[in-house]
Amino acid sequence: MEQQDAVRREGRLTPVLALVTLIAAFGSSFQYGYNVAAINSPAKLMKAFYNETYYDRISEYISEFSLTLLKGTLLFNNIFSIVPAILMGCSEVARSFEMIIVARLLVGICAGLSSNVVPMYLGELAPKNLRGALGVVPQLFITVGILAAQILGLRSLLANKEGWPVLLGVTGIPAALQLLLLPFFPESPRYLLVQRKDEAAAKSALRVLRGWDDVDAEIQEIREEDKAEKAAGFISVLKLLRMRSLRWQVISIVVLMGGQQLSGVNAIYYYADQIYLSAGVRAQDVQYVTAGTGAVNVLMTVCAVFVVELLGRRVLLLLGFSICFTACCVLTAALALQDTISWMPYVSIACVISYVTGHALGPSPIPALLITEIFLQSSRPAAYMVGGSVHWLSNFTVGLIFPFIQVGLGAYSFIIFAVICLLTTTYIFLVVPETKSKTFIEINQIFTKMNKVSEVHLEKEELKDFPPSTAGQ
Repeated sequence: MEQQDAVRREGRLTPVLALVTLIAAFGSSFQYGYNVAAINSPAKLMKAFYNETYYDRISEYISEFSLTLLKGTLLFNNIFSIVPAILMGCSEVARSFEMIIVARLLVGICAGLSSNVVPMYLGELAPKNLRGALGVVPQLFITVGILAAQILGLRSLLANKEGWPVLLGVTGIPAALQLLLLPFFPESPRYLLVQRKDEAAAKSALRVLRGWDDVDAEIQEIREEDKAEKAAGFISVLKLLRMRSLRWQVISIVVLMGGQQLSGVNAIYYYADQIYLSAGVRAQDVQYVTAGTGAVNVLMTVCAVFVVELLGRRVLLLLGFSICFTACCVLTAALALQDTISWMPYVSIACVISYVTGHALGPSPIPALLITEIFLQSSRPAAYMVGGSVHWLSNFTVGLIFPFIQVGLGAYSFIIFAVICLLTTTYIFLVVPETKSKTFIEINQIFTKMNKVSEVHLEKEELKDFPPSTAGQ
């Protein structure tokens, strides 16, 4: 009876766990999403401000090349968020465009950190049966941040001459709230026990997070993971890439993170305005349709939060990438035929919405969650470094080369993304296991068989001295 009660309690979302999830995601992920989108609406106003400020100083206007270069520094968007918010909010009063550039670079540091740290932190706080749902929450807040920036960035609100510094400065609000409130919530119990060797603090944190006193079973699970930590020692990125016992985990993260960005999500958004205009949407109304697309993104990510523990990570990834593949194929045909068939532009709009729906269900939220689940504590930070590097390099690559691909291939640009979606879907189907409702050790034992580590020397490998799996007992 007590064991059944423990199982029931395991799935409980306590007020403390819910609040720490919301504060961590709002303070970091929300402002990441907000800063991704906030720069789009006031771009022309900011260029004009750059020019006016420069002319006031030396009675010359900035060359078009320099203007583009200064705008380019803003693409490094997304610890240093409050100061940048103040800098951006005061830039017009101070007549200094340099304040905006420095602020956006600082916010970029914050985005790079938060996109890795928040999913890892929440994944370590959550019980295994809520790990998927809470692991998707950061992606949900990224989409909410994007939508908030799209709404506030409407020309009738803040995307105007008087309001754009406020639009950029709003990013400081979530950062300030997190700075004030997060210190009152517990540190990761796994970090406390494995890294700091403080069992009393780990138990205390678990009691606060779970809402009951008997946390010995979970402490024992963390101890079993700690045994693997002692065998592995410190795992750097180079060691991570060399370890046979982690080979398929690393390959999977590279494929998923690369597939997430190289599947064309940024290209879809880049092309969306042109698609809306070709369908007859008035130029002044495109901003509202774009906000509507952002709302679809939020809605589908909310769905992912609720179904990730029901359907599982693998199903959402397969479903999401399959939808993206289909949308890219149909969009290619629709763009090629839109000048000959009158209703084709509406098919293009349906493809954009379908693609956003598919990407929000799996490719956007699940890869970061899987990094937390398929790596143990000793290798998790290095794995996030690898995953984050692949994410940002892929993002940068698409942003750099897509305009050239568009010029060269035109409507057929999305065939490339369709192929990437298909290859990623195939890899997931053949390699990536389901991790739903499994402990970190059970998940790693699945990969142990895939990596065939029993055939190699296991000294100092991460899975040495694992206890036998308790799954199915």
